[in-house]
Amino acid sequence: MKSSDILGEAALLEALKAMGEPTRLRLLRLLAHEELSVMELVRILNQSQPRISRHLKLMNEAGVIDRFPDGAWVFYRLSEHPALTPLIDSVLTALGDENSADLRALEEVRGQRLEAAQGYFENIAPVWDQIRSHYVDDAEVEAAIQSLVGDAPVETIVDLGTGSGRMLSLLAPNAQYAIGLDLSQQMLNIARARTREAGLSGIDFRHGDILATRLNGQSADLVVIHQVLHFLPDPGQALKEAARLLKPGGRLLIVDFAPHRLEIMRDEYQHRRLGIGDDDMGHWQKVAGLKALRSLSLPPHQEPGLTVRIWLMQKA
Repeated sequence: MKSSDILGEAALLEALKAMGEPTRLRLLRLLAHEELSVMELVRILNQSQPRISRHLKLMNEAGVIDRFPDGAWVFYRLSEHPALTPLIDSVLTALGDENSADLRALEEVRGQRLEAAQGYFENIAPVWDQIRSHYVDDAEVEAAIQSLVGDAPVETIVDLGTGSGRMLSLLAPNAQYAIGLDLSQQMLNIARARTREAGLSGIDFRHGDILATRLNGQSADLVVIHQVLHFLPDPGQALKEAARLLKPGGRLLIVDFAPHRLEIMRDEYQHRRLGIGDDDMGHWQKVAGLKALRSLSLPPHQEPGLTVRIWLMQKA
């Protein structure tokens, strides 16, 4: 056991003390389901923002939860410190899910979040590619993707959050079978039309949640997550689901924005995160059982702009 995995007596007492309050136990139970913003927790618990922030601050200082700012928002998630995880798990097991009102309120928040995201996609579906090209040079990004992936034939490609189907138009010609998954039926309709225009047939487009695809495990040679993670409440779960879908030796390609400060992306375009950092990606990758192969950055040609990051990973 590493020394970093051992918690001192004083730290253990602080962690226990930080959890020993009714509202904090409720917060702990909620954060066990997914990472949440301060304002989402305020809505769920129906308490004042200063009160919720104080409870979160105390638990964060004790190491029970982790705080991470993202632009003007602040999110919290359960700590994954190896010495604290067994303690937190024991408390959560003892708690159970008896506070059903909190869980119903969490479902309402999820529903509002999903409705906003779906409404956004359906409103911009006809001009999705034009909006995306405003921020990145598509030709440059796609050339980098093809260089990383290579042109060797693969059996099955799965595109999670397929959007307009552009990634399948680009990569599916090298696959025997391809699946495109998206929550928006309107985007799926556009993807069907776009891939037909590209001369591709037989692509299986499905309506579904990329965090819980219901697709068969160990069935894909290549999984693609293109410009999707910044919309998600739990990007790490998306990587876990992608890893579940991959065959041993299969690869995961992720394309997203590097961290930035353009709040307009959240205000106008429903981005939940202002980019994805390498530290977070490295953590999610490790938890999902993936290893890094290559990554690269494509900076904007003019400011203000967004840097595109591309990561290629492999399942052991």
